[in-house]
Amino acid sequence: MLKVEHIGIAVKSLDTSIPLFRRLLNSDCYKKEHVESESVQTAFFRQGETKIELLEATSPDSTIAKFVDKKGEGMHHIAFEVADIYAEMKRLTDEGFVLLQTEPKRGADNKLVCFLHPKGTNGLLVELCQEI
Repeated sequence: MLKVEHIGIAVKSLDTSIPLFRRLLNSDCYKKEHVESESVQTAFFRQGETKIELLEATSPDSTIAKFVDKKGEGMHHIAFEVADIYAEMKRLTDEGFVLLQTEPKRGADNKLVCFLHPKGTNGLLVELCQEI
């Protein structure tokens, strides 16, 4: 793994959360993106080399909507940049980690992504991401 690529934060409303994070981070949101496959609208901030990704559900049955309903707003996942997502998926599977999908999928910010099951990572949802 190369670095922490971003930290994902589930929010109820980007309209409310973007101004909050703008004030908190003293930085502007530089990008918004709709990810149809995940039923989310995202907003990105930069802090040094790390990004903060705010995630708002666009469907009541999406993963983010369920997360917010169950746990409330807050940290949803941490994403690590990898050079070769296929090789890293194989390495982690060989190490005994459980992946939530067998093939990477297209995610926000021009990335291929894959998630690890949180039961094997002390309850933390971990995302692998590779620039496309």
